[in-house]
Amino acid sequence: MRARVAVIVGSTREGRAGEAVARWVAGVAGRRGDLCVELVDLAGFDFPARYPEVATAEMNRFTAAVERADGFVVVTPEYNRGIPASLKQAIDFAYDEWHAKPAGIVAYGCRSRGFHAVAALRVVFTELHVHTVRDEVTMDLMEDEPGPAQEPAATRMLDQVVWWSEALRAARAARPYVT
Repeated sequence: MRARVAVIVGSTREGRAGEAVARWVAGVAGRRGDLCVELVDLAGFDFPARYPEVATAEMNRFTAAVERADGFVVVTPEYNRGIPASLKQAIDFAYDEWHAKPAGIVAYGCRSRGFHAVAALRVVFTELHVHTVRDEVTMDLMEDEPGPAQEPAATRMLDQVVWWSEALRAARAARPYVT
């Protein structure tokens, strides 16, 4: 069974680079025979401005995408040394659905290559019992664009996401994960 990997576009800004970066990494992933890719673009959701007492249909639609996935690749810009509020808000809509699944990170920024966003996202995912894989893909948008130069890093990251997806899926099936 192929690993089901959700590629999550974390930015919702107009004129964002995230959609192109996510389509590139989804294309690299889509050429593999060991995973099935679902693109989850946060700009395509109508999330509430405030966290409501009862989840909305859009919140449930996002949470269902998290639940369906065996693993994730999160594409995030670095804004002010962190991740965008849109990504953090969406992550917080799910909880149990994230548990015992792996995530790879593709980050971009100007000069910092998105390293601060990677570090911030690793902290958030640790709290949600998500295993972030060791290798990430980072880009300085002043010098880089997604393409052949980043494919070796993307391949290493995807290899790790697939391995952990398969291992953790088998572990969850053998023994439900509880926190």
